[in-house]
Amino acid sequence: MSADPFYPFETTLPADEAQQVLSTTLAGADDGELFVERRKSEALLFDDGRLKNASYDASEGFGLRAVRDDVTGYAHSTELTMASLRRAADTARLAVGDGGGTQADGPAYTNRRLYSDDDPILGQPFPVKIETLKEIDAYARDLDPRVVQVTASIAASMQEVSILRPDGTLVTDSRPMTRLNISVIVEQDGRRETGSVGGGGRIGLDGLIDPANWQDKVKEAFRIALVNLEAEPAPAGVMDVVLGPGWPGILLHEAIGHGLEGDFNRKGTSAFAGLLGQQVAAKGVTVLDDGTIPDRRGSITVDDEGTPSGKNTLIEDGILVGYMQDRLNARLMGVAPTGNGRRQSYAHAPMPRMTNTYMLGGTANPADLVADVADGIWAVGFGGGQVDITNGKFVFSCTEAYRVKNGKVGAPVKGATLIGDGPTALQHIRGLGDDMALDPGMGNCGKAGQWVPVGVGQPSTLIGGLTMGGSAA
Repeated sequence: MSADPFYPFETTLPADEAQQVLSTTLAGADDGELFVERRKSEALLFDDGRLKNASYDASEGFGLRAVRDDVTGYAHSTELTMASLRRAADTARLAVGDGGGTQADGPAYTNRRLYSDDDPILGQPFPVKIETLKEIDAYARDLDPRVVQVTASIAASMQEVSILRPDGTLVTDSRPMTRLNISVIVEQDGRRETGSVGGGGRIGLDGLIDPANWQDKVKEAFRIALVNLEAEPAPAGVMDVVLGPGWPGILLHEAIGHGLEGDFNRKGTSAFAGLLGQQVAAKGVTVLDDGTIPDRRGSITVDDEGTPSGKNTLIEDGILVGYMQDRLNARLMGVAPTGNGRRQSYAHAPMPRMTNTYMLGGTANPADLVADVADGIWAVGFGGGQVDITNGKFVFSCTEAYRVKNGKVGAPVKGATLIGDGPTALQHIRGLGDDMALDPGMGNCGKAGQWVPVGVGQPSTLIGGLTMGGSAA
């Protein structure tokens, strides 16, 4: 447990008084809650042979929400006092107006625990973390004289939330998070290239800073850098693409996942709006959003409205069967919440967000998928990307990719960019490997200015006819 457990309704916000303010604020509303949060985070960055940054942050505050129809009143404060709560109530109450709403039923109770409530910041002494970063730097430089720069970082945080519902129910959750990132730059004949790896989850630091773990990560970052050192300019044109397992699921997350969030579909702005029950993907394609996987980066015992997280099927055998819902959009669409109401912090209102979004594996041997490509790309690693929710159009850059001709993997390519749209890409899936994997735990998702940790995953996936942007003649 944390050294000082977070019990705001036993200390700074007396439960009876806070409940009275909440009940008064939500009289005549359809929904709402009092969300109280404490967050601590620590980050260390070792770069270019020295400790470049070490930071520790701590914050706490509350957010008070009142919902009437589709209007939300939200007020927040960093002061955990009854005076601040009463001032916030005056603002949040404006959304209720003359009332007339029917208070929605509260979320179901769960005693499930998906991760430890131990504070990962306290799990390892500060000097041990610094020494680990030094060892990572030295180990990487000793691998090869071509290694000219190493960057390594360790991050740990603990978020503790208490959610008071209008019926008096109190839901709590303690959410650890850790991450280790390593980047290696190599130089040969005046050319420099980078390889990066990362990973973590809702776990302690012990496993991440174990030499057996970080040495493998250093070697992988070095391998990727060497691959890019030999890479040729990527071709341009329409061609078949095989996506690797695991992290390439970020394309699924961005190009398809956001379009399956409830708010975009209720408002009719998603490319998937109005398509429930229809074939939106090739046969055999099943996509889930699952916040219940133990220790995963995107997992949550309960969402930020107090609803237990779920294992929600979105697309089943190519048929669109569901959306991800928070309480507001679920109520307005006449369906049940799915445990996807998430917020960045107490300063933000919740909205439908992904947790761990992935595609189930198929039966194909991944090597057979590559062998089926006459002229295309095998994309193993992905970097940044952009997507337009209204039509699903996306642009993604590859960090590791290879040319494929006549089923044979050739030279690595640099500057490969995948261009397409999610709905079309789903329909053009021609094969799914039997190697479904989740990413190593490094995803963050942005939406409407809010960032939350997420997970992605998929098997090796053969997609026919994607547009490849490249610089090769």
